[in-house]
Amino acid sequence: MSLLPASTNDQYRGAAVSAWFLALAAVMTIIPGAIHYFLPDGGAGVIAGTNLGSAGPTIIAVFAWYGAIQMAFGLLLLVIALRYRPLVPLALLMVIVMQALSGWSAWFGKGSRGSHHPPGHYGHIVTLVLALVFLLLALRQPRTR
Repeated sequence: MSLLPASTNDQYRGAAVSAWFLALAAVMTIIPGAIHYFLPDGGAGVIAGTNLGSAGPTIIAVFAWYGAIQMAFGLLLLVIALRYRPLVPLALLMVIVMQALSGWSAWFGKGSRGSHHPPGHYGHIVTLVLALVFLLLALRQPRTR
């Protein structure tokens, strides 16, 4: 028994570019996760411009917690993109859900106070649109000749 079962890539019928996009999305999830987890302020002050004030330790702890979740999710996406491609459409759907909820919160919901938007807020929208396109490509059936 091993940690990872045998690869199922040979069973994937969607567009290969969708799997490569998922791998890119994985890396682009792991990197901010590492920033949130490993930077002294989690990027809250130096990147997002958040006034940490008296709630600083709590904000930093929440950023670290979210960073840990991002890194784990990103690693799972990377494993799917590289070894278990039949799961690419499902993984892309989860990326869409995550980006849609994060984007909504950032622009219209709980995190939308003020006019300042850190880079991640724009990234949610771009990633959401691209993930939708690549999900459609992943679900397309290849033409038979």
